[in-house]
Amino acid sequence: MPELPDVVVYIERLAPRVLGQPLRRIRLASPFLLRSVDPPIGALEGKIVLGLNRLGKRIVFQLEDELFLVLHLMIAGRLHWRPPAAKLGRRVDLAAFDFPSGTLVLTEAGTQKRAALHALRGAAALRAHDPGGLEVLDAELPAFRETLLRENHTLKRSLTDARLFSGIGNAYGDEILHRARLSPVKLTRQLDDAEITRLYDAIRATLREWTERLREEVGDGFPERVTAFRPAMAVHGRYRLPCPVCGAPVQRIVHAENETNYCARCQTGGTLLADRALSRLLKEDWPRRLEDLEGAASARGEGDPLAGGGGERARPARRVRRSRSRA
Repeated sequence: MPELPDVVVYIERLAPRVLGQPLRRIRLASPFLLRSVDPPIGALEGKIVLGLNRLGKRIVFQLEDELFLVLHLMIAGRLHWRPPAAKLGRRVDLAAFDFPSGTLVLTEAGTQKRAALHALRGAAALRAHDPGGLEVLDAELPAFRETLLRENHTLKRSLTDARLFSGIGNAYGDEILHRARLSPVKLTRQLDDAEITRLYDAIRATLREWTERLREEVGDGFPERVTAFRPAMAVHGRYRLPCPVCGAPVQRIVHAENETNYCARCQTGGTLLADRALSRLLKEDWPRRLEDLEGAASARGEGDPLAGGGGERARPARRVRRSRSRA
């Protein structure tokens, strides 16, 4: 799912291409993409783009006459800049937005189409689409602490809840918690002041660092390779690979369709968090500590399937819905 750094770079690269330009035509390849009725989508055609903004993980096109086009990419939605009047012919093509300088094409891989498009009229209608999460990059520490402690949930759940924090999803949630050296299943109200400060600093540093990385990667072009799995990430998507800080194999917990990656040595004091499926399967044989895992592998003289081994990057768990964060 495109998260804050990805959406920011999308908007920055779209701005010089569409600001001040008329949205000549909107072409929908899938009728299920449009989730609104009034105003009709045709009412937005021909209107000048006055602004581009981020609303959580959504991209907002501000048009003339208080009209707005709100695009939520969800998990697999991606944007591509094409020549003017580019055709929609592939199965992944959902929509095209035609401008004088080119066509913005929305694609979505997979069979479950979750990307959503809303045509709205008026600021009040736009506010109704704001989940209300705190913009941590703009917030002071006291406001962050108040938001974090508002509800008592696991850290991973709280970070990816768009009602609490804006723009953070599964991928950067993993990276933030690794940088903060905090367990993804620790409850928010169990944190002491030092841990809250560490988490606040980690969120700001991670989001800023990755936004700058993506800017440098894209340059003056358009971000065509937006992905949740990047080689430079510390833990996300790196199950079985060594933690860049301590060298311990990155672990994972898979609950239903959600996966969380973490380093047991850096984040949980060596404790292996229970994976619902594997811990039920292994029962008493489920290793409780990283040392148990490493000891079992040494006794067999081979890499343990839970800890990994070898030099190849392990594939993520089967292509699953990476996050059910409230977006």
